[in-house]
Amino acid sequence: MRDPYTVLGVAKTATESEIKSAFRKLAKKYHPDANTDDPAAAPRFNEANQAYEILGDKDKREKFDNGEIDAEGKPKFQGFGGFGGGGASGGNPFGQTRGTGGGFDFRGGGNGAEFGDGIFSDFFDQAFGGARKTGARGGAGFTAARNAAAKGEDINATLKVRLEDVISDEKVEAVFPTGKRLAIRLPEGVEDGQVIRLRGQGQPAPISGSQPGDALVTIQFVDHPRFSVEGRDLVVEQTVDLEDAVLGGRITIDTLDGRVATKIQPWTNSGKTLRLKGKGLTRKDGGRGDILVSLVVALPASPDADLVALLQKRRDGRL
Repeated sequence: MRDPYTVLGVAKTATESEIKSAFRKLAKKYHPDANTDDPAAAPRFNEANQAYEILGDKDKREKFDNGEIDAEGKPKFQGFGGFGGGGASGGNPFGQTRGTGGGFDFRGGGNGAEFGDGIFSDFFDQAFGGARKTGARGGAGFTAARNAAAKGEDINATLKVRLEDVISDEKVEAVFPTGKRLAIRLPEGVEDGQVIRLRGQGQPAPISGSQPGDALVTIQFVDHPRFSVEGRDLVVEQTVDLEDAVLGGRITIDTLDGRVATKIQPWTNSGKTLRLKGKGLTRKDGGRGDILVSLVVALPASPDADLVALLQKRRDGRL
């Protein structure tokens, strides 16, 4: 896997929002559903998703920057630091040489006895699965690498969800081109365009003992008939009768959880915004955003003769 910063096309100093924006652009560009005629799109999409799994996670990004994990999120080999001294350049990583009264000579004779016997041999047998003794090419370590390379293919699906699904604890079903169906529970704070990775739910591995692929589910919010989405808040317009706008009163607002009644103050103009706390979309911390209600004052559906007469008197200065 390439360097995740290179994959997403961002600098190592990029902010979280810059990383997220870059990933979304690539995910939209290379999503398999939008590139059915391009066989190279799916690998690019998977590569971008893998890069975002590293850089989109604060802890993983820090470990990658510190060289603790590689571009696939796997721990890196840190050397033989625990085997003793010998810190000088070119020194024995095991701390001693034959000339210092012990240890091992890496310049062993032609028969290989010094190199092949004892604890040094046991160390390599443990590290590489006894490949030297069995004569098998590569041993268990190379077998593991081969099996990792033979991981099953990932599968992709787009899951369209309603805003009601986002706040619900009920599972939603993703359907893949292979015909596979998976019921999943949306995570707290799920976002439009987010890719959810279901490990081991993809295609089976071509080699016995290898890992199956993953299932990648791209979340797509369905347009709502009333609400628009701003972050974790929902925005909606609500008409108010002229009488209630002038004198004050109570109005009823339909939310994702049901109907909520709230007060409006006397002499309320169009454009005033009411905030219904905790009625928006879920957040990653377990809370919820708000609903922002933009009030629009409306005249009666049909002309009101008394109201017209009152306003005419006011215009004529008779009030």
